[in-house]
Amino acid sequence: MLAALLVGLAPLHAQEANRRPPERAAAESREGRKLPPDSVTQQSVTLPDGRALAFTATAGSLPLVDESGKLQAEIAFVAYTRPAEAGAERPVTFAINGGPGAASAYLNIGAIGPWRLPADGPSISPSQGVALVPNDGTWLDFTDLVFIDPVGTGYSRAAEGDGKSYWNVDADASVLSAAIARYLRVNERMGSPKFYVGESYGGFRGPLIAAKLQEEIGVGLSGMVLLSPVLDFAWLQQPRANPWSHVLRLPSYAASALERAGTAPTPDLMRDAEGYATGDYLADLLKGPGDAQAVARLTDRVAALTGLDAAFVKAQAGRLSMGSLQREIDRKAGRVASAYDTAVSGWDPDPAAPHGGFDDPLLTALQAPLTSAMIDLYAKRLNWRVPNLRYELLNGAVNRAWGWNSGRSAPEALGQLRGVLALDGNLRVLVAHGYTDLVTPYFASKLLIAQMPAYGAEPRLSLAVYPGGHMFYSRPDSRAAFRRDAAALFKAALKARGADGAAEPKEMR
Repeated sequence: MLAALLVGLAPLHAQEANRRPPERAAAESREGRKLPPDSVTQQSVTLPDGRALAFTATAGSLPLVDESGKLQAEIAFVAYTRPAEAGAERPVTFAINGGPGAASAYLNIGAIGPWRLPADGPSISPSQGVALVPNDGTWLDFTDLVFIDPVGTGYSRAAEGDGKSYWNVDADASVLSAAIARYLRVNERMGSPKFYVGESYGGFRGPLIAAKLQEEIGVGLSGMVLLSPVLDFAWLQQPRANPWSHVLRLPSYAASALERAGTAPTPDLMRDAEGYATGDYLADLLKGPGDAQAVARLTDRVAALTGLDAAFVKAQAGRLSMGSLQREIDRKAGRVASAYDTAVSGWDPDPAAPHGGFDDPLLTALQAPLTSAMIDLYAKRLNWRVPNLRYELLNGAVNRAWGWNSGRSAPEALGQLRGVLALDGNLRVLVAHGYTDLVTPYFASKLLIAQMPAYGAEPRLSLAVYPGGHMFYSRPDSRAAFRRDAAALFKAALKARGADGAAEPKEMR
């Protein structure tokens, strides 16, 4: 399943579009444009607590051109904005998903937009209804939201039809930084407090984009929320003989066992598994599978933590593979668990086969309802129709062609995260994970964050872990807790920015 996250072309440093003033933006030539003109509609939503939010929705695209003015790409976006209070600038948050190859629908109608596609429960049906409901977890009351789709995802396309020159780590960050700057300039939002939220590979993108905005474009972010990110791919892409990936996932296996027993994971309940993972577990793994006593100790303790049969654990010498665990959790019922959230399962298409050959019952099952719901949202609510292009929710071609620009080393974003935090003493960063996510396990981020300097007396880099998996926001309690933690980050960042004259939005006081 990690292959869905990991998929060397020379970087293409796309320029933000030519610097025409905002009043001429509507009159820009549409030569070569594949996407229709922007659609602006007035919307309102009544949240489950009775609050009504009125807002402007814009669905459209951001044209990016080279220095000669030639169109390079059209970046599709959806923006939700509300009027600012007198004398204050409303924050604006740019939201980008991962993959590489994923559109921003997961964050838009799954996590923080004004509407949500219900997708909770123990299983997902591709044929489920696609009606959206008001989102009790939306961030729209305390920040404007701009959801951006990278080239090859959603309706975003390269002008010449071949997006491969954009599909690498550096070019991707450059293009998305240019798109953010383009939106800010055209909409006269340069003075607004600016934030970023990225999910999965979008979380990996965050520090890279923040660094490019700071150092190359001249835009400073006030805060970032990195949701289920990989901060260093070297930590997760380990061969089976390397014990480190087993250490990082063991606490998530233990959290899955707690949930199967009817107990929600908490930091206190996870402390034992985390301590064992970096202590006796690692020590016995290093002794090797040929050490019978070490294997016996591993078998007893891992079986107890994971709730799995001791014979199954012993057969793998305490080194559980993710795929085998997915099948073993509910093998008797002929079901397999999702790597993205072990609480979600689906039928094993061939339970008697020695090796699993199943699609993920969460990620793959969501493909149809999320795609249909986004197309329906564009056409019926946002009045933006793109009849001649396919909407790409999760584009496998992008993922397979991705260039990592990393030479002999695996790509990492921790260096850029250090840099942006050190350069801006007001910047706040929240890293958020779900306990039962096996694809980007929370324990990896916890250990990496522990290696970061403090950068001042006040903590500006924090970790929050919630019940649930990669998309923990599908669970009501986790969605509410995530919203509270994000609102607290915004409040702290805006308070730190107060010396520059930015007031807190009324909703956050």
